Amino acid sequence: MMCEPLRGWRHVRVTARRTRQDYARCVRALVEDYYPKAKKIRLVQDNLNTHDGASLYEAFPPQKARRLLDKIEFHYTPKHGSWLNMAETEIGIMNRQCLNGRWDNQHILATAVAAWESKRNAKQARIHWTFTLAVARQKLRKLYPSIED
Repeated sequence: MMCEPLRGWRHVRVTARRTRQDYARCVRALVEDYYPKAKKIRLVQDNLNTHDGASLYEAFPPQKARRLLDKIEFHYTPKHGSWLNMAETEIGIMNRQCLNGRWDNQHILATAVAAWESKRNAKQARIHWTFTLAVARQKLRKLYPSIED
C-alpha cells in the first residue's frame, strides 16, 4: 500500500503476495489507523482484480466490511493510463532508491523498505505534478478526439 505522495507521506506494506486479504487489511489500516476521523476517503487505485469492495467482504464480517466501505470512495485510474498514476511514480522512485538488488527474505526486504519510507517521509518528499489538463489534451489528442476537429 502506498499513500499520499502529494502530501509528502507514504506508507508501504510488504506482503508475500497480493491477495484480497492483503488488500482488505491495507484498506482497514487506512480507515481505522491512519484516518479514523475521516468522513470519506478518496482512494485512487489501479484496476487490479483484488482492488474492490468484495475483498473486504472476504476478509471481514459483513458489518465491518460495510462500515469500512461506507468511508471509501473508489476512483480507478484509466485502464491504459496508469502511467498517469502518482502511486506508480512513487513506486518507481522506491524501485530505484531501495529495491535495486535481490533480497534473501521478506523480513530483510520489509526492513529496507521501512528505512526508505522513513527517510522519504522525514524529507516530506512530494511529487510535483506538472502534467496539466492542456498538456494532457495535447499528448492524448488521438485517444480523446475533440468536438472542434
